[in-house]
Amino acid sequence: MTQADDFGFGTQIRKSPYFDATVRWGAQGFSVYNHMYIPRDFGNPEQNFWNLVNEAILCDVGVERQVEITGPDAAKFTQMLTPRDLSKMAVGQCKYILITNADGGLLNDPILLRLAENHFWISLADSDILLWAQGLAVHSGLDVTITEPDVSPLQLQGPNSGEIMRALFGDEIMDLKYYWLRELDLDGIPLIVSRTGWSSELGYELYLRDGTKGDALWERIMAAGMPFGLKPGHTSSIRRIEGGMLSYHADADSSTNPFELGFDRLVNLDMEADFIGKAALRRIQKEGVSRKQVGLIIDCEPLRGPNTTFWAINKEGQSIGKVTSAVYSPRLEKNIALAMVSAEHANIGAEVEVVTKSGPARATVVERPFYDPKKQIAAA
Repeated sequence: MTQADDFGFGTQIRKSPYFDATVRWGAQGFSVYNHMYIPRDFGNPEQNFWNLVNEAILCDVGVERQVEITGPDAAKFTQMLTPRDLSKMAVGQCKYILITNADGGLLNDPILLRLAENHFWISLADSDILLWAQGLAVHSGLDVTITEPDVSPLQLQGPNSGEIMRALFGDEIMDLKYYWLRELDLDGIPLIVSRTGWSSELGYELYLRDGTKGDALWERIMAAGMPFGLKPGHTSSIRRIEGGMLSYHADADSSTNPFELGFDRLVNLDMEADFIGKAALRRIQKEGVSRKQVGLIIDCEPLRGPNTTFWAINKEGQSIGKVTSAVYSPRLEKNIALAMVSAEHANIGAEVEVVTKSGPARATVVERPFYDPKKQIAAA
């Protein structure tokens, strides 16, 4: 059996509290995300996808580091980070937010959790927002404390995840609404549980608040999930692309603004509160964008895995953009992709050429997401 010490990026790459458990349960390969190991291979990625959409999977996402914001001015400071209006965000609520820089570019697209009136967690995608937030706080004149707490999430995702949660926590957990959280204790293991996840499926995230109990939590969930077909797994590129979910650094970065991504609903330029990037986003909204994110169906042999480089997109010999995320969907039986293209070529039905790893292929611009456009599955 493969031993944990066979994986080595060096001591500067941190391991989650679940690392040893994932190796025990069959993790065969890891990537690096927020300076930490993340399991990316439990065998067959297509089987992982079917496990997710038909039953349930448990994923180590301890790499979703938390930026904890507390203090008398916590709410005011948190609003300063994002163009989304947080004025009506209740204690116990979660929101998908964008964090923008002074130019209106995306620095992260995390989930924000409000644990108390002046207590927030920013559950991060892959970028160093702890440093950004601490830097902003220095000269803000606001009374806030910004730290990284001992918090490590797991994702329990898939149609059977609700029944597994019921087996763990009792009937009361079934009342937890989409994008809300609850403070719970499981056999002495302190948790925050939310109805969220990076899968577009019904799912939960369990935020462990004591890293010494990671192994015990993993085994407890796997044991409860066995009767419901629970498998160890990893976040599914297939399912998240089907759902049109962003992967930061792939589909967006600091040179990408919310309007290019069609995220107008996450930008409130009319609110009184100021936030980083407000002036720039006003200008961009007024001038319009020169490029837009689109969905593509690529007409070629089934892709053997996700793209590992950006693929050029051409129209009549001219470069018009790039494919940012592409994968074969066995459910849709199509090659699907997220792409950034010149605005004039972002029309539904437009035909373009994509230069794949295997050569040029015809592609068609389509609506995104590719599956369950109203997120009815996740919100069910």
